[in-house]
Amino acid sequence: MPDQPAPSLIDLVLPTGLGGSPGLKAVLGVPAGMGPWPGVVLVHEAFGLTDVMRRQVARLADAGYLALMPDLFTAGGARKCLVSTFRALAAGEGRAFVDIEAARQFLLDRDDTTGAVGVLGFCMGGGFALAAAATGFAASSVNYGRLPADLDAALEGACPIVGSFGGRDRSLPGAAATLRTALNRRAIANDVKEYPTAGHAFLNDAESGPAALRFVFRRILGAGPDPQAAADAWLRIEAFFDEHLGGQAPDEVRE
Repeated sequence: MPDQPAPSLIDLVLPTGLGGSPGLKAVLGVPAGMGPWPGVVLVHEAFGLTDVMRRQVARLADAGYLALMPDLFTAGGARKCLVSTFRALAAGEGRAFVDIEAARQFLLDRDDTTGAVGVLGFCMGGGFALAAAATGFAASSVNYGRLPADLDAALEGACPIVGSFGGRDRSLPGAAATLRTALNRRAIANDVKEYPTAGHAFLNDAESGPAALRFVFRRILGAGPDPQAAADAWLRIEAFFDEHLGGQAPDEVRE
């Protein structure tokens, strides 16, 4: 069987609405072959739209999704934008949410999307994926994202949610069980799992963040790749998106 052609990655600038980032940068992953495809807005971790994050875009495009990751730090990089972005996450409103919505609308406006768009986030982006679950997305993938203070209120009107957490992640103790219980209480379709061997950022294929801080992240958060847990989590995410976005199963995409 011939190898599946690689998806293409395209750097672009998205139009944003009032309050969004001027000149919002993004990377778009387009699957090989002919569409239309379901769309997914990816929200990057706290270190920004790094090479590790770009590979996550390519990975989801390879699974058969039109994958778009906006750069929430367009206005000045992580050092300038990180605090304000976390403040927006805590408040549930602000420029980051406008940028995420701009990305969703960009996918909906394309001729090669099916009209179903999900959201998927890592770390900080996982928090945004959870907060955005009630803003018009068809499914949400929350990966080691912090839970909001008022979780029940945040889940009002939320779409189906698949969540993945690491048991060695000391920053999110009990988050998986708490989220699962809240989703079940509201009868929201979900698949939430905690991986005992994994820590924070276990879906990444390489360590991320400043090299000088990686030892601290590993020691405190158990941060770093866990290929076995990541492989299982991606299978769950793709199956969940296949069900709720109408995507292609992994085997179908790669034939």
